[in-house]
Amino acid sequence: MSKKAENNEAPAIRILKIGTCPSTSGKSTLKYHLGANAESAIQIRVVENSGGGFFSPEWIALATIQEALKQTPDGQAITSFSLRGIFLGKSVNTAGFLMAVLKHEGLVKHMQEKQRCYEAVDPAHFIADVETLIKSPVDLPAGDIAKPSSASNKPVAKGNVKAV
Repeated sequence: MSKKAENNEAPAIRILKIGTCPSTSGKSTLKYHLGANAESAIQIRVVENSGGGFFSPEWIALATIQEALKQTPDGQAITSFSLRGIFLGKSVNTAGFLMAVLKHEGLVKHMQEKQRCYEAVDPAHFIADVETLIKSPVDLPAGDIAKPSSASNKPVAKGNVKAV
């Protein structure tokens, strides 16, 4: 876990987009990748933090993220804690940083009545945009950020939002 991802072997994931966004606190800027594996499954990872917080740079499948978000009953608040069980790495910042990326990409939005809480947004527009990139020849270089050791495509266990 690091402020920058370490060099590791990884399954081939094509980087479709490199983006930046503020962390949920607004105290740092995050750099992230959107990608797709060989089966065209959408993947997301945080690769850099301008602040001091450590994180795990592993790829997480969008399907795994969506399953974790579905664990929160309709009308109840989603927090970064809702995402903690989907990571192999155990840095406490990773889920919050991913939440910032999800907000920036329009997959979650702030709840009006609770400042630090979110609600899921229909992912259709996001998925359509990424599928357009998947069909294109785009394959961005990771730069000095190498792919981590594994992609998390594990299902979320119902009730405790843990990868199994």
